[in-house]
Amino acid sequence: MKPIQKILIANRGEIAVRVIRTAKKMGIKTVAVYSDPDSQSLFVLSADEAYPLGGTDARSSYLNVDKVIEACLTTGADAVHPGYGFLSENTVFAKKLEEHGIRFIGPKPHSIEAMGDKIGSRILVAKSGVPVVPGYEGESQEMAVFKKEAEKIGYPVMAKASAGGGGKGMRRINSPEELEAGILSAKREAMSAFGDDRILLEKYIVNPRHVEFQIFGDTKGNIIHLHERDCSLQRRHQKVVEETPAPNFSPELKLKMANAAVMAGKSVQYEGAGTVEFILGETGEFYFLEMNTRLQVEHPVTEMTTGLDLVEWQIRVCQGEPLPILQPPPQNGHAIEVRIYAEDPKEGFLPSIGKIHHLSFPTREDLRIDSGVVTGSEITMFYDPMIAKLIVWGEDRQTAIQRLIEYLSETIVFGPKTNLQFLQKLVSTEDFSQGKVSTHFIADNEVELLKETTKDELKFALAGLFFSSTQTIDPWKV
Repeated sequence: MKPIQKILIANRGEIAVRVIRTAKKMGIKTVAVYSDPDSQSLFVLSADEAYPLGGTDARSSYLNVDKVIEACLTTGADAVHPGYGFLSENTVFAKKLEEHGIRFIGPKPHSIEAMGDKIGSRILVAKSGVPVVPGYEGESQEMAVFKKEAEKIGYPVMAKASAGGGGKGMRRINSPEELEAGILSAKREAMSAFGDDRILLEKYIVNPRHVEFQIFGDTKGNIIHLHERDCSLQRRHQKVVEETPAPNFSPELKLKMANAAVMAGKSVQYEGAGTVEFILGETGEFYFLEMNTRLQVEHPVTEMTTGLDLVEWQIRVCQGEPLPILQPPPQNGHAIEVRIYAEDPKEGFLPSIGKIHHLSFPTREDLRIDSGVVTGSEITMFYDPMIAKLIVWGEDRQTAIQRLIEYLSETIVFGPKTNLQFLQKLVSTEDFSQGKVSTHFIADNEVELLKETTKDELKFALAGLFFSSTQTIDPWKV
């Protein structure tokens, strides 16, 4: 198969910058596509070429299949990297690229389609012997059927959007009295987010952890795992902290879950990077949650502990090359990632838009920053307000945690409000230090985590001191 010559990145922000970095390393040309608000963004300036999609919001730009394909044809790109989100799991997009002879750096459309349907994927992986949460995924969406099935499963139950992801269209239902309102609420949100209001029911697991496995497949039929990631610290089903290796995770349990993850991948003849997510109960029982058929936001922790470049692997597999190894590589040390957002924790974590007047991070060999913004960039209302991913490596977990706390305290953002202080408090808790957290930890401790510890007067004084110390001195005015 002919090597890829030019990759169009159908995405924006930090993941576009991330893909460009690897493509340049491999000597492959890159094309950035961009909306009107992103015309001066870092990823646009970093690419070899840039193509305007026009529009302001996602639907009129990065989610517009026809516009992105037109950009490919105009620029002569022979492959597309979708990053995560937007069109990364869009079967129609992947098929249309195939029709134009443009390679999609990701799995085949049939794999995306099979795993994109929550009901279908549960049935599919269960046939391969992968444990699934006891639940109901039948065709009937009648309320009477939901009531009967919920009684059979046992409360509490979780209502989930069949076509969902990212926490949308999910409701915990604790009793028969809450059932109808919960189902209808989940359906409304599912229809709004995905245009599909089908709902499935699952047994709600008490004090669950979220443990996922990175898998990789090639065109020769080989599929391996690249170890687990623990993403239990979540807020409203959105991951906040991710780490590998998972704490308090026995080798025996890891082997069982890794085998199940690989089986899930084999059930759809998977090619490229994928992540199989599991819910892990208190007594070691685990169940398939879903499979994400793309690169994950948290993939850097896997790279930091294995020394691999997962984007390079994606590109090589897309070119028809076999996996370079057929066994999981050894892990070295421990890595933790946190996502720094322009948001106001005091106001329900609402996005905080505006200009970033100053942005700086500490510089260390054991620290990696993945970001799509710099000093002077604007956080707009149109897209995800992520500022950066801060990824720390340590020889062991406690070293990584201490370094993470230190580096967060040295990170400076002037402009929009951020979740920096919230993250510091979160990773400084004794429960996190001991690895005793569940996906409910943040919700259960939100009041304590949101307590203010730095007075506004002190913040303003520190800001004034910083800016006065960075001003250029004019010798003629001394």
